[in-house]
Amino acid sequence: MSAVETAGDGGALSTATANGVARATALAALAEAQALDIEMVTYTSAGRLLIIGPQDVAAATARRLAGAVDCTVLADTTTGSRPVGNGVSVVPGRPQRVEGHLGRFTVTVMEGEREVDLATLAGLGAGHFDVVLDLASPPSLRREVPPPGYLAPEGDEERLEAALAEIPDLAGEFDKPRFFAYDADICAHGRSGIQGCTRCIDACPTEAITSLGERIEVDPFLCQGGGSCATACPTGAIRYAFPRPGDLIGALRRLLGAYHDAGGGQACVLFHDTTVGAQLVARHAAALPGRVLPVAVEEVGSVGMDAWLAILAYGACNVRLLVPATVPASVTRELAHQLGVARELLEGMGHAADRIALLAEDDMPGVLQGLDEREPPPPARFAAFDEKRTTVRLAMDHLWEHAPAPQSSTELSAGAPFGQVTVDEGRCTLCMACVSVCPAGALLAGGDSPQLRFLEDNCVQCGLCARACPEDCVTTSPRYLYEAARRRETRVLYAEEPFCCVGCGKPFATRRMMDRMLAKLSDHWMFQTPESRRRLQMCEDCRVRDFYAAGPQDSRAGDRS
Repeated sequence: MSAVETAGDGGALSTATANGVARATALAALAEAQALDIEMVTYTSAGRLLIIGPQDVAAATARRLAGAVDCTVLADTTTGSRPVGNGVSVVPGRPQRVEGHLGRFTVTVMEGEREVDLATLAGLGAGHFDVVLDLASPPSLRREVPPPGYLAPEGDEERLEAALAEIPDLAGEFDKPRFFAYDADICAHGRSGIQGCTRCIDACPTEAITSLGERIEVDPFLCQGGGSCATACPTGAIRYAFPRPGDLIGALRRLLGAYHDAGGGQACVLFHDTTVGAQLVARHAAALPGRVLPVAVEEVGSVGMDAWLAILAYGACNVRLLVPATVPASVTRELAHQLGVARELLEGMGHAADRIALLAEDDMPGVLQGLDEREPPPPARFAAFDEKRTTVRLAMDHLWEHAPAPQSSTELSAGAPFGQVTVDEGRCTLCMACVSVCPAGALLAGGDSPQLRFLEDNCVQCGLCARACPEDCVTTSPRYLYEAARRRETRVLYAEEPFCCVGCGKPFATRRMMDRMLAKLSDHWMFQTPESRRRLQMCEDCRVRDFYAAGPQDSRAGDRS
């Protein structure tokens, strides 16, 4: 499969205008993109079916499938297990938990006071079920996108018939792409037992992502490629891999280059998925203006801010994302949030916010007819990267260089992955707890100097620094600093006069910390001699040497100190 595919194969798209001719040339060039080397995930299923639901309905459904699949019924009944014919048995009870995916579902039920595995109770040697048909209302498993192999018609006869037709074919081996890649080293989920970013977990419609404390784990068998996790991730720790970001953006760069070289102008890139979105585009293809370049991706939720801004930097006039009603609500919410941030970034430079927009099904093709007619900036020349924030920075620098009304910075809404950190100098003790938990290298210690430094270019606004601060003196605030030199400059947030060891002269604390400690211990019986007070003002090495160098007369005081 190519990195991206063109919709409508160009056949139904008009070539009556110069832009239409250029579009045909560009889409033909894009279709020749080299196939990607994709890691696959394999489901193995023997077709063992569990039907959950009211006894009469579930048993009748089982009879319809008898002979085609091995079937067990979990029925909401108080009677004991009994056969219903053709080797199908009814097990009484209700599911306590349903977990898993095609080829490996585990279900537990209550037996008296204890929870037991249903496959074991039913005498199923495999220890699991391969497919679940849930006829209960509501279904036992409530997710926006259920796992592969879990079918829940919810009383819809048409969906039930479709499920019954599909079930016999769910035996065998089935491959799907491993849609994601994860780099735990730059994940902002947690540090030192403190929870930070949960955006990927919140955005996942399949509930495939779970917390492991300081990192996350993605179940590749539950993940179905919605892509909202990668769109939401502020650091790029989790990224889409079908295609990789660099491959997608590189292909779009070639698309726009071919379009411009063929004489096309004011391009609008229209993203859509390969199912419902592709059907909608094909239906309206003849009416799409020649400047609209439809591009199919596996899931529209996987195309995020890095791609949108890069496309504008490469010379597109507009970016549109077709989001049909079949896209899960959590994915749509995340796209809307990212759109809000992207529009604030554009407006802060004087670019029109509506250069990027989401389209509902009803918006085709009316909204596309009223596209922005202003000329885009000249195309950027930077290469495509898999690293999300690098791509965003390069695109933003180019758009700011050609901005109609550039400002030095702009405030952003809560949840934006860019911003600054400030500290309350009256309370900060330079304990460096914030530095120790920062996942992005935005907060830095001062080396030999007692100071806290900050690199705004790296800050992802995860909030770990604020949660880790024992003095509650760290504050994050989202914004974008357009001036690259200032954004990449390491600045001092807070510094104190160093206190140097009275023995060797090495700085090892701050003057304020030492003054506070001496004042607090001034009346303590252990520190009433000049020698014991002087030892407090030594670094660790000198303190040990001084202790052993002290004569017997001072050893007790030294030991106490």
